[in-house]
Amino acid sequence: MKTLPFSEEKLREIIAQYPTPFHLYDEAGIRDTARRLYDAFAWNRGFKEYFAVKALPNPAILKLLGSMDCGTDCATIPELLLSKAAGLTGEDILFSSNDTPGEDFALAHKLGAIINLDDITHIPLLESVCGIPETICCRYNPGSTFTMTNCIMGDLSDTKFGMTKPQLFEAMKLLRDKGAKRFGVHALLVSCSMEQDYYPQLAASLFRLAVELKNETGISLSFIDLSGGIGIPYHPNEAKVDIAAVGRGVQKVYDEILKPAGIELSIYTELGRFMTGPHGYLVSRVLHEKHTYKDYLGLDACAANLMRPAIYGAYHHITVMGKEQQPADHTYDVTGGLCENNDKFAVDRALPKTVPGDLVVIHDTGAHGSSMGYNYNGKLRSAELLLKQDGSVALIRRAETPQDYFATLDCCPEFDLSETETE
Repeated sequence: MKTLPFSEEKLREIIAQYPTPFHLYDEAGIRDTARRLYDAFAWNRGFKEYFAVKALPNPAILKLLGSMDCGTDCATIPELLLSKAAGLTGEDILFSSNDTPGEDFALAHKLGAIINLDDITHIPLLESVCGIPETICCRYNPGSTFTMTNCIMGDLSDTKFGMTKPQLFEAMKLLRDKGAKRFGVHALLVSCSMEQDYYPQLAASLFRLAVELKNETGISLSFIDLSGGIGIPYHPNEAKVDIAAVGRGVQKVYDEILKPAGIELSIYTELGRFMTGPHGYLVSRVLHEKHTYKDYLGLDACAANLMRPAIYGAYHHITVMGKEQQPADHTYDVTGGLCENNDKFAVDRALPKTVPGDLVVIHDTGAHGSSMGYNYNGKLRSAELLLKQDGSVALIRRAETPQDYFATLDCCPEFDLSETETE
């Protein structure tokens, strides 16, 4: 049974000030998850979580996580600027990009971020725009030798990310020769894994790589970045990944592989979905009920607010507020208003009898929800709110307006839409 950190009464109080649809994030839940992660890896001196900004790119959330000693994992200039706006600079930022423009490297270097190189051919570009920093990281792709994959990432030999082992070793030697002194290796090999063994298996693979790298090149790694990949239970009957057990599993292979080799290094993670996913909710209202060949509930939200069900067929649990105890004896497709037939939050979903005006809450939208929003059909992205620990609510991103949608037409004065009527 999925639960909510707010009551129907509290939600109606919020809606009286902020109209639906909106994403609502639970500060207490986010803080609790951060504490549990750090407790799980407390055995590792230097452990640090670099929150994947792409999951929830809002400076209020980044600042919240920063207060829990989390850094940020960035891939673009706007994500770097969001981190800076949240007060994060220096090695609190890890810049992990691919097919990277030179100006992105330049800003990352200016902010003092740890730069993670996706390919050996990026070394000359990095050197030309900002020089080789003393601390550097390289992304590793082991190909089909790592067998724990899933349908999101697929066969690692087919993914565009990372270097082969020979390329990685060559890159490390080249970077050392160009002045780098502190080295790290990064790998993201699956997405949304519910396998408790994923991190321990990945860590074991990278720890063995670290030993081989030291023996072959004399380079000792300072850190290994396990990146993200840990999933969350979207379905009500799924168990959470036990992060404490994951931490113990990584510690076990650390002691077995690295300690005998005399290697001591820090563990980094770049979790996004795990950190904030379960603590976000898309709040919407039923606009229409339609009965043709199927029964439909049309919401005031659409795939522009939450794309995952439309592109992945992903499951997101739905609560009809005030009807939690009623039998789920009706079957609906829950849809938005886009001119696309895949604009559906649920297909053949069993719910209580639901009517126009009912409030619905779509669970687990705290990662890759609002961040994947878009403006197809002229749909406008919704507001983001933060439910604070004291029960108050803060607006952390306002809803878009038609004027926002037209703002980039300021290069065409013949299309002056600044005074466009919206009512």
